[in-house]
Amino acid sequence: MLVLLYFHELGYTPVSLAFLFLLYEFCGILTNLFGGWIGSRIGLRITLFAGLATQIVALVMLSFVQPTWAAGLSVAYVMTSQALSGIAKDLTKMSSKSAVKLLVKGGSDAENETALFKWVAILTGSKNALKGLGFLLGGVMLTGLGFVMSLWAMAGVLAVILLLALFMLDADMGRSKAKTKFTQLFAKSREINVLSIARFFLFSSRDVWFVVGLPIFLASQLEWGFTGVGAFLAAWVIGYGFVQAFAPRMIRRDGGVATKARAAQMWGFALVIVSAAMALAIQTDFYPTTSILIGLALFGIVFAVNSSVHSYLILAYTDSDQVALNVGFYYMANACGRLLGTLLSGVTYLYAGLPGCMWTSTALVVAAVISTLWLPTKEEQGSSEQETTAGDLAVEAAGA
Repeated sequence: MLVLLYFHELGYTPVSLAFLFLLYEFCGILTNLFGGWIGSRIGLRITLFAGLATQIVALVMLSFVQPTWAAGLSVAYVMTSQALSGIAKDLTKMSSKSAVKLLVKGGSDAENETALFKWVAILTGSKNALKGLGFLLGGVMLTGLGFVMSLWAMAGVLAVILLLALFMLDADMGRSKAKTKFTQLFAKSREINVLSIARFFLFSSRDVWFVVGLPIFLASQLEWGFTGVGAFLAAWVIGYGFVQAFAPRMIRRDGGVATKARAAQMWGFALVIVSAAMALAIQTDFYPTTSILIGLALFGIVFAVNSSVHSYLILAYTDSDQVALNVGFYYMANACGRLLGTLLSGVTYLYAGLPGCMWTSTALVVAAVISTLWLPTKEEQGSSEQETTAGDLAVEAAGA
């Protein structure tokens, strides 16, 4: 939020703003792919430390950018610092989410997988609630502290967190018992591949309007201030995080759809309807402010459940010894989707405005839903060699 609003104020175009984040997303792709492999060999504790330390370096580096620099130099410099941030963010996220699989243990297999769903939802929800708080703080700090002091304040907080982590985490956390070969990076099961494809389209459908289109629309078309833009995006992401945390309860109420495929398919179809309705309302100028507020609230709720179900399934399909590798591959697909969404956000907004962003989002959601049709059904799974995997027990427990 600091980067987006600060450089928008300096007069950067939507496409230029999108380019500031492209290396961030591209480095996230590489980090998730190789980070999972590295984490499985040296342990998640080291990859977590590396992520926190790299983010501190990136924030300090970004604080040295000067508004008097030529536009090309500024873009290149910021892209480099954002590349480091992309590496840092995904090392930290991959390490944290993989660790949940290792920390949830004790009791029967069904109890373990029920607990897994709960804790994945809590971690993902709280992470996004804090992310939303970051959007709010970005707008507030830019107004109150300025660009440079805000970056140094964040670097200081992360340094404290890194010191705490050094003394509180198990040294062997996440290290695979057998050395993982590099060639195994792309040797995935059908379930992992399908979920990764669906994740790619799902997150590109969000970022195509979220990264550039919506903030610039609010600031330039509706003339909202920095704090207002940050507060709105914060409220959306915090609400989205809370919904993710309660997703297991929502899925249990619909016991008939709490299976590997059906939950993802049903909630994905609901997201298609919400996205298309919102795009139509904005396209026809039907109370645009109200349509954006209500439409994004509904989009956030349905999207959050989709994301939570996907995050749960990837762990349910993964055994503990390969968790870092598979989660890394899965979030590589997530980062690929965000890269596509980020690029499309700037380009689409420039040529078609916010309505174009929302129609593009709808098309991407449709692609995500189509992808989930290749997930094995409960009946198909029962006839395969994976009939008794933890994933089956998890889905049955979640539907109970």
